Amino acid sequence: MTIVGKSKRSPSFRRNRWMLSAILLVIWFYTALPLFYVLVSASKSNNDLFTTFGLWFTSDFKLVENIGQVFSFQGGIFARWLLNTIIYATTAGIGAALFSTMAGYALAKYDFRGKRLIFAIILGAVMIPQTALVVPLFLLMSKVGIVNTPWAVILPSLVYPPGVFLMRVYADDAIPNELIDAGRVDGAGELHIFFSLALRLLMPGFATVLILSFVATWNNYFLPLVVLSSAEYFPVTVGLAQWYATATVGSGGGAALFTLVLAGALISIVPVIIAFIVMQRFWQGGLGAGGVKA
Repeated sequence: MTIVGKSKRSPSFRRNRWMLSAILLVIWFYTALPLFYVLVSASKSNNDLFTTFGLWFTSDFKLVENIGQVFSFQGGIFARWLLNTIIYATTAGIGAALFSTMAGYALAKYDFRGKRLIFAIILGAVMIPQTALVVPLFLLMSKVGIVNTPWAVILPSLVYPPGVFLMRVYADDAIPNELIDAGRVDGAGELHIFFSLALRLLMPGFATVLILSFVATWNNYFLPLVVLSSAEYFPVTVGLAQWYATATVGSGGGAALFTLVLAGALISIVPVIIAFIVMQRFWQGGLGAGGVKA
């Protein structure tokens, strides 16, 4: 590692390097420790979970057995919850990314009346906590008649104001105005220009918004809790919360559910990690394109 104007042997360089390395180590430790704890706890029996050291494995390794019990408990409903979550997060992620990209592109490249007001409203929507909108959304969806259906989770998740803000900023620099003008001169329509030319250049930003909205929907708890009442429509977050509530009661063998909750939490992390790995190549491509931009 070299820094322009500094030598590797200079005291200031070594001091800064060690300081930055220490900060990076703290951040890594803060991120990795909860994941490691979930992995360790999911491999224990319920008795070992409360009687052994929490940050290391025991000789009685029960991870495979606990995962099997997760998928067999209550008739295997966890598999349904996991499938529901994948459907909700994937549909909402792709839809929110597409709508955010189109809206950001329009705000960045078109001039129309009320443009600044619309963008100001979007910025204001970013500041509003999503939990504050759950009750109004519930009342609205109850009027429409889609409460306790998958649409009650998917439709609100398609609106993602932070994604619109990010794509507006990204499209402003990523799409040259000359490219749009050239497409118009060739007789291409606005939708054709967007999907054939602009969207390819916006793909790194599209991927970023997709993964952010995917994770936001995957981790969403309050909205599904309010708008869903049937266990068959629950996502993983609400389903595991129900198991945890049963475990804390401690009657009728409920306490034994702690290991199932932890094993289910471990399973729910895997799709998110896979999504990050799959989408990583789009971010790398975007960084490379930005590095050679004139």
